[in-house]
Amino acid sequence: MSDQAWPWAAGAATGIGSLPGTDIAEAQRVVLGELPALPHLPELPGRGPGADLIGRTGGLLVELPIELYAARWRVAPRPGKDLRRARDLMERDLDQLAEQAEEYAGPLKIQAAGPLTLAASVELPIGGRMLRDPGAVRDLAGSLAEGLRGHVAAVTRRLPRASVLLQLDEPSLPAVLAGRVPTESGFGTYRAMESGDARSLLHTVVEAAGVPTVVHCCAADVPLELIRSTGAVGVALDLSLVTDLDPLGEAIDAGLGLLAGAAPTTPPAGRAPTSAQVADRVRGLWDRLGFPRRQLAEQVVVTPACGLAGATPAYARAVLSACRDAGRRLSEE
Repeated sequence: MSDQAWPWAAGAATGIGSLPGTDIAEAQRVVLGELPALPHLPELPGRGPGADLIGRTGGLLVELPIELYAARWRVAPRPGKDLRRARDLMERDLDQLAEQAEEYAGPLKIQAAGPLTLAASVELPIGGRMLRDPGAVRDLAGSLAEGLRGHVAAVTRRLPRASVLLQLDEPSLPAVLAGRVPTESGFGTYRAMESGDARSLLHTVVEAAGVPTVVHCCAADVPLELIRSTGAVGVALDLSLVTDLDPLGEAIDAGLGLLAGAAPTTPPAGRAPTSAQVADRVRGLWDRLGFPRRQLAEQVVVTPACGLAGATPAYARAVLSACRDAGRRLSEE
């Protein structure tokens, strides 16, 4: 394991994606300043529709326009103002990134919703989630794969010295596999997806992106073996939701990197955790798994437990700083 080349530096820390506020220039200044080893392209859902996870990713889809209807995203007959807004926001974000990180040379993380979460969130024109139609889900995965390939290329054009790391956000993945996604009426659920089908859809997107990819899932029952088998290089988890260490240990031993969500997204005691507390949490998990300490700093990236859109700007900045310093502490051991 120690000889494996990871797409991040030893002792790196990063954010999961979202931050509070509406000022993308300020958000990018914070990220580039607090997370110099592995900055990410921040997401600001506070800007409204098109800046949220589903709308933002929907803007990347190829030949599959989406629109807002009754506060929900659905497949549209043609591109409209909602899609233009999502794409304009992304274009603005990338232009601002190019301006602020022009000389940056190192790994840079970008995020998008994965195909299963999109299928569980976007509705068909006739009603119902795309999840109800296997053919529509396959088309969605193909559209996302092509769109992410173009998105990676757009980031690379703006920052030619950076190396892109892609994060696929899949909060709905366990529910899709277990048949727990509710229908619109709320009285039923969609049929569970076979794990082989889910693996194939994720693999399609991971392979097409053409860059190292991690899968983020903030749930208690993350399908670690499935994620590893898609070709992902890592998984991002909320450590507070990890109750069974054996699957995680097996995945790490098999070569999966870990983005360890070790800092709470809201202050549990009125203040942000210290870097020592964050490092202790990561170190404690690693020791319980039984892996050597020298492996930790290379295979693990320290992160907040999830996105920080609901935090105050001051708390979000303090958490990113604590994660950064925790990563440095762990790399010096």
